[in-house]
Amino acid sequence: MADLIIKNAYILTMDPEAGDIKNGVVVVEDGKIKEVGTSTECTAKKVIDAKGSVLMPGLVNTHCHAGMTIFRGYADDMQLQDWLENHIWPAEAKLTDDDIYAGTRLACLEMIRSGTIAFADMYIHENRVAQAVDEAGIRAALSYGMIDFGDKEKADKELEVGSAFVKEWNGKAGGRIITMYGPHAPNTCSRDFLIRVKEQAVRDNVKLHIHVLETEAELNYMKENFGMCSIHFLKGIDFWGTDVLAAHCVWLSDGDIKILAEYGVNISHNPNSNMKLASGICPVTKLIDAGANVCLGTDGCASNNNLDMFEEMRSAALLQKVSVMDPTVLPARKVLEMATVNGAKALGINSGMLKEGYNADMIIIDMNKAHLAPVYDVASHLVYAASGKDVRTTIVAGKVLMDDGKVLSMDEQEVIDIAIKASKDLLGRIGN
Repeated sequence: MADLIIKNAYILTMDPEAGDIKNGVVVVEDGKIKEVGTSTECTAKKVIDAKGSVLMPGLVNTHCHAGMTIFRGYADDMQLQDWLENHIWPAEAKLTDDDIYAGTRLACLEMIRSGTIAFADMYIHENRVAQAVDEAGIRAALSYGMIDFGDKEKADKELEVGSAFVKEWNGKAGGRIITMYGPHAPNTCSRDFLIRVKEQAVRDNVKLHIHVLETEAELNYMKENFGMCSIHFLKGIDFWGTDVLAAHCVWLSDGDIKILAEYGVNISHNPNSNMKLASGICPVTKLIDAGANVCLGTDGCASNNNLDMFEEMRSAALLQKVSVMDPTVLPARKVLEMATVNGAKALGINSGMLKEGYNADMIIIDMNKAHLAPVYDVASHLVYAASGKDVRTTIVAGKVLMDDGKVLSMDEQEVIDIAIKASKDLLGRIGN
């Protein structure tokens, strides 16, 4: 007997060989997809009738600072340097392990509610992030964010902490947690430190997560101090490869784009954060045309201010269309690929498609809503009309984390209450 059957669904498989199935069934066993088709002879312990709904792969958020939900709305509508130096960094200095745990639990709750099944995180107190992920039932690729500013003693300590985290948590939570190394950015990490981190990641057989050319200020800093931009700088130290997840990549030249594509770098596009901080527009269309793997992320709640990947899909599509003045670029299906298939590829997880043998990581979207009627094109509706609030069921590794709008893996009100209390306590310590 199978563990779960979902029937009567419009199945958006994201499998180019299978296509969409208008009235289909998916069978789940031992956390994997056993069957995808129009019928089955199997029986199951649990059956979900998804009539009037879309079943699709869960969304993958490839750049996040989950604990920053505690800063949601804390310092908005400011210049980036003022925002960072006078508000976010001083507040982060006051964060405790418990704050990060509370904030990450809130993030996991929000992601489960809005259809995200996996996320890539780079932050501090990462052991507590891992604990929250383990308990919530979601997937995550976690990294301790490392900064050395050219200080050798600090670099040694950062790498020690990052390495210990990688080794302690990689493969934990039944394989739902994987770890990465997280050197913050080329302008906050020294050349020698970046080389050491890359070498350590190769030895430990894990990926790397880094911010790259989010701002014009970074571009100018790198040119002034090294005579080249971040892309060429990192190429010069053999940093690039398919094991790298590069967040933002806004200020790219055509030559930069060629390098990223040639080395198979995974690029996390964060449209809402980039717009909110006025960082610029990532040249997604050029990157895709060059053959790069481009996926989507939300960034942290301090610069977004939510973790709704449906909003990221819509913003990504519309932003590219207006930036190149061509309404045909980045169509709905391509954006859905970025949020599912491409994201799973970037994190190295066997998700992103509803296909036999893949992880049973999927979501059900209720299409019986005023803003989703009538339906001419399902993919179009998911990108341009739907939101995370339309997700009714979220399943990770075959386990139902939210069923018909009720979160099962967490006490929702408790999570919210504890996060609010943590935010008030933090404000007291900051002195606001």
